[in-house]
Amino acid sequence: MTTIYFVRHAEPNYDNHDDLSRELSAKGLQDRNLVSKFLLDKHIHVILSSPYKRAIDTVADYAKLVNLKIEIIDDFRERRVGNEWIADFNSFCKNQWENFNYKLIDGETLEEVQSRNIRALNDVLKAFNGKNIVIGSHGTALSTIIHYYDKRFDYREFEKIKNLMPWVVKFTFEDNVCVQIKSYNLFELSF
Repeated sequence: MTTIYFVRHAEPNYDNHDDLSRELSAKGLQDRNLVSKFLLDKHIHVILSSPYKRAIDTVADYAKLVNLKIEIIDDFRERRVGNEWIADFNSFCKNQWENFNYKLIDGETLEEVQSRNIRALNDVLKAFNGKNIVIGSHGTALSTIIHYYDKRFDYREFEKIKNLMPWVVKFTFEDNVCVQIKSYNLFELSF
């Protein structure tokens, strides 16, 4: 059995519009402690992450705590929206969820994001079979992975988690087949 804990990053600094370097906000830096507390008894063997700073920083304290190195996997990065900051992000998201092939110029479709993330996930399952794994991730990228295994996860479900940061989703695999997906709202748990 392989267990993967996808960790959606904590709250970012929205004033930084550069996806790669967008750091965590002061609240995000504090909230990442919830991630460390949640993962402490999970016997993690491997920590992976998107290359984006906010994803790395969300799992960095835990990695330091358990003395594991974070390996960067580029294909776990968030969706590329396009070349400009979008004022009405809700409409853009809804359009993408209603049409998995919708994108802006120089952006990615949800189909492309999902394919890239599932390919990376399959590589992880082969490389770390039987291990407990943490992957620093993002809201949309993670949502497309859930949607791949459970088509009931749609725009309405995405809306429910849109502002939930950090957020953890546990995937359990047997022989590379996803047998369970469980979501954790860290703000509702008592440690």
